[in-house]
Amino acid sequence: MKFIFTFISLILLTSCTGNNMKPTDFKDQKPRLIIEEYLSGNVKAWGILQNRSGKVTRQFSADLNGTWDGKQLILNEKFNWNDGEVQERQWTIDKLDEHNYEGTAGDVVGKAKGYSYGPAFKFEYVLLVPIKGKEMKITFDDWIFMQDEKVAINRATMTKFGIKVAELTVMFVKD
Repeated sequence: MKFIFTFISLILLTSCTGNNMKPTDFKDQKPRLIIEEYLSGNVKAWGILQNRSGKVTRQFSADLNGTWDGKQLILNEKFNWNDGEVQERQWTIDKLDEHNYEGTAGDVVGKAKGYSYGPAFKFEYVLLVPIKGKEMKITFDDWIFMQDEKVAINRATMTKFGIKVAELTVMFVKD
């Protein structure tokens, strides 16, 4: 019995620990990702969704189109999943200062918090995800890393009650 309790405690402890990476870790690195500039205009994306054990469960392509007015980015996203599902989302992202952002979307609970340093942009939010006819609140820890002026890579960890349920990897290419 003691072994089972220890084993379960170890699994819960390791699944809840974060990677301790902070946006400020990238402050002196180049190229600088200015998210409102990168996402203005047309951007293409391709990605995979993996379950918690790493198995690829879905793939998608996406078209993004953003408009920046000097204070606010309106970003329209259209996802075409390999199983035929099409999802659309419109983000409204406000730039608070040089490093901090807030965003909203119709399926986001509350406000998303964004942080930009060097080539990295971190976006934290809770998304209502449709699963088997119900909407579940899934927490996203979303990181975008600029590679050059055209290419960025996105890695998102999705959790429920602090336990990883899936990961998303996306490649963005700016037109």
